[in-house]
Amino acid sequence: MKLHVEIDKGSGFCNGVIRAVETAEANLNGNGLYSLGAIVHNNAELERLRQKGLEVIDIESMKKMSGTTVLIRAHGEPPQTYTIAKENNIKLIDCTCPVVLKLQERIKKTYDQINQTVANGEDGELSGGMIVIFGKEGHAEVNGLVGQVNGDAVITDVIHSADGYSIKGISQIDFSRPIYIFSQTTKDPQEYELVCNVIREKIAQAKGCSFEEAGRYIKIHNTICRQVAQRHSNLVEFAKSKSVIVFVSGKESSNGKVLYELCRSANPHSYHIQGIGQIDRGWFNDGDSVGICGATSTPKWQLEEVADFLAGL
Repeated sequence: MKLHVEIDKGSGFCNGVIRAVETAEANLNGNGLYSLGAIVHNNAELERLRQKGLEVIDIESMKKMSGTTVLIRAHGEPPQTYTIAKENNIKLIDCTCPVVLKLQERIKKTYDQINQTVANGEDGELSGGMIVIFGKEGHAEVNGLVGQVNGDAVITDVIHSADGYSIKGISQIDFSRPIYIFSQTTKDPQEYELVCNVIREKIAQAKGCSFEEAGRYIKIHNTICRQVAQRHSNLVEFAKSKSVIVFVSGKESSNGKVLYELCRSANPHSYHIQGIGQIDRGWFNDGDSVGICGATSTPKWQLEEVADFLAGL
C-alpha cells in the first residue's frame, strides 16, 4: 500500500513542555529526580523519562519528603505547594510555563483588587466582582489558578453530549455581580467565546439590559496561549487537506481531546491513537494522503514513529 504521509509542522510539544522536559533531562544526569505530577500527559514519553530516572510523585508524597529536589512541571502549582517545599526544606526546580505564570499573577492581582475595593467600601469597577475560570476541573493548571484565589472562583467548562452541549458551573455564577473571566491556557478559543457570550446574555437578563450594555459588567481576559490558539486554526486546514488524519496523544491529555475533536469536525476520517499498536490498516486506501498530528504533550519522536510505521504499510 502506498500512502502519502505528512506530519503537521505545528504539532508536538509546546514551548512550555519542551522547557520542562529539557530541564528534567539536564537535572537527571544519571541520578534520580522527582516530578510533582506527570510532566506530560503522554505515557510513552513518561516511560522514556522514567527509564532515565524521573519518578512521578503526588502532593501527599511530597508532604512526607524532606531535603530533596522536586521539579514543578509546566502546568504550575498553587501557593500551598511552595509553602510545603519551604517547610520541608525541599529544593524546587520550577518549570512553570511563563504563560501560565503570567496568568496566575493576573488572576491573583485582580482578586486582590476586588477584595481591596470591598474592604475600602469603594464603588468602583471591580467592587463586588467575582472570578470565573474557564477550564477543566481538576486539571493541574486549573488547580494552580484556583489556588491563587484561595478557592474563591467558579470553574466553568463546555460539556458535550449527544443532545448538544451544556455549560458546567453556570448555575454557580451570580450574574448581578461584575464578572472577571479567565481561561485555562490550552482551551478551545471558540468554546471560550461561547461561554463568555452565554455569561453576557445571563448578565443582560439579570440586569434587564441589552447584550451590548451587559458588556460593561464582564471583563474577558484573553489568556489562551497564542501558540495554542494559532494551532487550532492551522490544524483545521491541515485536517481538511488530507484523506485521513491520525491524531496521536495520551488519553489523559485535555489539550489532546480538544484538538482531536477539532480534527474530527474538519475531517470525519480522523482517528485518535496513543501509539502505533492501535493503528488499523482498514483506515487507509492505496494512494491516501495521511496527516499525522498531536497534542502539545505529544513528542516529535512519537509522531515520527507513526510516520515511519505508516510508510511501511
